[in-house]
Amino acid sequence: MPLDLSVWRVRPEPGPLVAPSGSGVLDGETVAVKDLFAVAGQRVGAGNPAWLAAAPVQEAHADAVARLLAAGAAVAGIAQTEEFAYSLTGANAHHGTPPNPRAPGRISGGSTSGPATAVAAGEASVALGTDTGGSVRVPAAYQGLWGIRPTHGAVADGGLLPLAPSFDTVGWLTRDAATLARVGEVLLPEDEAALPDGAPLVVSDDLLGLAAPEVRDAVGRLARDAGAGATDWAPEPAWLAAFQTLQAAEAWAVHGPWLADRMDTLGPAVRGRFERARLIGAVDAATARAAVVRARAEIRDRLGERVLLLPSTATVAPRPEDAEAAREATMLLTCVAGVGGLPAVSVPVTTASALPAGACLVGPAGSDRALLALAGRLGN
Repeated sequence: MPLDLSVWRVRPEPGPLVAPSGSGVLDGETVAVKDLFAVAGQRVGAGNPAWLAAAPVQEAHADAVARLLAAGAAVAGIAQTEEFAYSLTGANAHHGTPPNPRAPGRISGGSTSGPATAVAAGEASVALGTDTGGSVRVPAAYQGLWGIRPTHGAVADGGLLPLAPSFDTVGWLTRDAATLARVGEVLLPEDEAALPDGAPLVVSDDLLGLAAPEVRDAVGRLARDAGAGATDWAPEPAWLAAFQTLQAAEAWAVHGPWLADRMDTLGPAVRGRFERARLIGAVDAATARAAVVRARAEIRDRLGERVLLLPSTATVAPRPEDAEAAREATMLLTCVAGVGGLPAVSVPVTTASALPAGACLVGPAGSDRALLALAGRLGN
C-alpha cells in the first residue's frame, strides 16, 4: 500500500524507523511521532516544506522520544502536523488532511492530526503529540481516541519545536485507557497533588451548553453514570481572548524571525494567524500575559481538589466545509485547562448518531497519574 503522505512524512517499510533502545512497560508498542519532535538522523519538518528543506538533521532524540524508546517502544515513523501546530482542524495546505477512520468524510482534528489518524487506523499504537490549545484533545474527540494534555511543564520538552511556551505541553493519544496510562508511567513524574479518595466530580450546565446537542447528551450521560455533582462554572470569553493574544504573541516571537520574509510558504489559514500575530505589540502581549496569570490562579482556586467534567470539543468531527464554524465554542472549552495549566484527559464517548466525541476530565495541577486512573475507571 502506498504511503499516505497526508498522515506520514517518514515511515519505512518494513519498519520501524527507530528500534527500541531498552525494554519495559511499552514493549511491543509503536509510536507515531508528531513532526515537531527531534528524531535522531531525521529533520523536523513542522508541516512546512520550506522549513523542512532548511532544517538540520537532528543528532539526538527529543527527551520524550528517548524515554519511550528506552521503555521498549519503537518509533514507527514521523507523522504530519498542521504547519507549526497553529490550528485545530487537521488540514495541511501542502500535504492535505489526514482521513478520519472513525468518521469518514469528516476532519481528523489537529494539530496532532497525522499521529492521531495513524493510531485510529491501527498503524501505530501511540501518538506522541503536543497540546497548546487543544491539539491532542480535539483529534482524540473527533477520532474516538484517548488523549491527555498533562500539567503544563510536567513532561520534559527538550528537542521539541515550540509554538507558545506558556501553553505548550507534550501529550499523547491511544486507542485504550490502559496504554494511555502505561505511557504516563514512562513520561509523567510522580503526582504532586494526588486526588483524594472520592474526589468530587463536577459538571457545569453552562459548559455543557457550549456543545451541540448530541455531544452534550453523550457527555451528560457519562456525567450522570459517574454521579457527577453540579457546579456553576461558566464560560469565560476573557480567558480565551487572553489565551489567544498571548499564544499569538509567543508564536510570533518563536517563529517570526524566520517567517518574516517567508509568509508565502504558509497555507492561507495558518498564514492568516501569523499575520495577525505579527501585529500584536509589546503592551498588548504584556496585558494578555498578566490576564493569563490572574486567570490561571482563579481557575486553580475555583477547581480546588475537584475534577471538572466537560466536553472535549463543541461538536463531533465536522465536515471540511464546516471546520471553522465551531472553533470558538471548542476553544472556550479547551482553554480552561490551557489557561489553567492543568491536566486534561479526553475520554471517548459515542453520540446517538454513532459518531465519536470526547468527555474531558480536568484535574488539579500535578494530579496527572491519578486523573488517568480515574478516566480509565469512568470510560470502561
